[in-house]
Amino acid sequence: MHVVPLPALADNYIWLLHDDNGDAIVVDPGEAAPVETALRARQLKLCAILLTHHHNDHIGGAEALRKTYDVPIYAPDDARIAIATHRLQDGDTVVLTQPFARFQVMAVPGHTLSHIVYAGAGVLLCGDTLFSLGCGRLFEGTPAQMLSSLQRIASLPGDLLVCCGHEYTAANGRFAQSVEPDNLALQQRVDEVARLRAQHQPSVPAPLSSELACNPFLRVDSESVIDWCNRHGAANDPVARFAALRSAKDAFRA
Repeated sequence: MHVVPLPALADNYIWLLHDDNGDAIVVDPGEAAPVETALRARQLKLCAILLTHHHNDHIGGAEALRKTYDVPIYAPDDARIAIATHRLQDGDTVVLTQPFARFQVMAVPGHTLSHIVYAGAGVLLCGDTLFSLGCGRLFEGTPAQMLSSLQRIASLPGDLLVCCGHEYTAANGRFAQSVEPDNLALQQRVDEVARLRAQHQPSVPAPLSSELACNPFLRVDSESVIDWCNRHGAANDPVARFAALRSAKDAFRA
C-alpha cells in the first residue's frame, strides 16, 4: 500500500492510500479538490472514504467526492456525519477488496466523543487523537477518556505508520522538549522534522514506535515526564499527569 499525505486547508492532511493496481482509499477529506487533483495525476480510482470524526476540516469534501465517485463512506456512528453510508463501532472490522485492506476500528473518545481510529494495512489512521509528538485538544472528552484512548493506541504494533490529521509536529516538538530536554530520541526526531520541513516535506507518517520514544502524551509513566509533572504540581497519578501536560500544551507559546 502506498501512503500519501495530501496537504489541505491551512495545515490538514488528507490521507490517500493506493495499491499498484490504481485502487485508492481517501481518509478525512476536508476538501475535495486536493483529492481530485491527486487521483487524476496518479491515474487512480477512488474506491472508499474513511472518516475519523465529525469536524468539518475532516469531512468537508466527502459529500462532493461521493457525488462524483459514488463510493461508500465509513464513519463513526454519529448523527453529525450525515453523509456516512457505513456506521462503525469500537471493535468493528472494515474489509475492503479494492484496494485490499483490513482495518481494526477502535473508539478513542477525547478530542470528540465519537472519534475512531483505523489500524491496519501498515498504517494507523488516527485523525486528531494522536499527532506526531502530541495529541488532540479535548473538545468533548475528559482527560481520563483521552489518556485511555492513547493507551489503547500505544498497545498497537510499533511498526504502524502514524497518519494524523495535521502538520503540527514542529510545534509539538518544541513543547515535548520543554518536558523532556534530555530525551535523545526526541532530539533526533526534532532534528529530522526540521530537515523535512525545510525541504517543504511532510513530517508524517512516522512509526508508532518513534512516538512511544518521543511523545510525552504517550509517556506519562516515564521517569522524566513524572519529574516534570511533579515540578508543575501534578498529582502522582497518570490521569493527573496527562491533564497537566495537556493544560500546559494548551498554554505553550514557543
